[in-house]
Amino acid sequence: MTPNRLAFDHTVIAALHLPDPVVQPGLSMAFLEDYVLANVAVFAQAGIPAVKLQDQTRAAGPASIATVARTTALGRLIRREYPGLALGIIVQAHDAESPIAIAEACGASFVRLKVYVGAVMSSEGQKSALCVAARAYRQAAGADGVAILADIHDRTSLPIAGVPQPQAAKWAVDMGADGLVITGSDFDDSLARIRALRTAGIKAPVLVGGGVDAGNIGRALAEAAGVVVSTSIMRSDAGANDPLKWDLDKCHRLMDAAKA
Repeated sequence: MTPNRLAFDHTVIAALHLPDPVVQPGLSMAFLEDYVLANVAVFAQAGIPAVKLQDQTRAAGPASIATVARTTALGRLIRREYPGLALGIIVQAHDAESPIAIAEACGASFVRLKVYVGAVMSSEGQKSALCVAARAYRQAAGADGVAILADIHDRTSLPIAGVPQPQAAKWAVDMGADGLVITGSDFDDSLARIRALRTAGIKAPVLVGGGVDAGNIGRALAEAAGVVVSTSIMRSDAGANDPLKWDLDKCHRLMDAAKA
């Protein structure tokens, strides 16, 4: 199976978050399959070219066997039903290898790793760089076709030792990241951080990781290689057990604004 490659050319990536198993325990695979297909259908109908499947299972260590199995199965379902979409994988657990293994197994074309270089402090404790293990595993697995998107100082954590963001970005590129994800405290801060990377000579593709909506996506794509979007295109009236979480009209408006 040959995955549709992620294009670093003003692309839009919809983040499909799976239900949090702590908040909604006991959901069956049948429900998760319906959930995934219902929401990917919305993204595809709106013309969104890429989807990132995001597991929400928190773990103190690497991703569990159950997480790997479940996410792989759902990823293959997406690839089979929507072969034209570029598919990405992210897992909540701090794990360098599982996302790449899942991507390789289900035919996804990219992964997102939140702590790729340096070290951070998050609400879950200290986390250290995944870059060495991720790069080594990708090579050993023959998964060179799986692109790595590396977050640089994601807003959900604080960098330890005060490493400047441009320096961290340079480290990430040197350690094999194919693209960088920047998510500032708000949308304007994200753009300011991207400009700072360009001023520092970082030439790798950079994506805006949050705060994007139909009103500002034009500004984002004028300065970034792409965007990751989710919250602004979600339904406001979806119930807790409603499998359809994303709004087709909002997705259409987002893509119309992106094309404009």
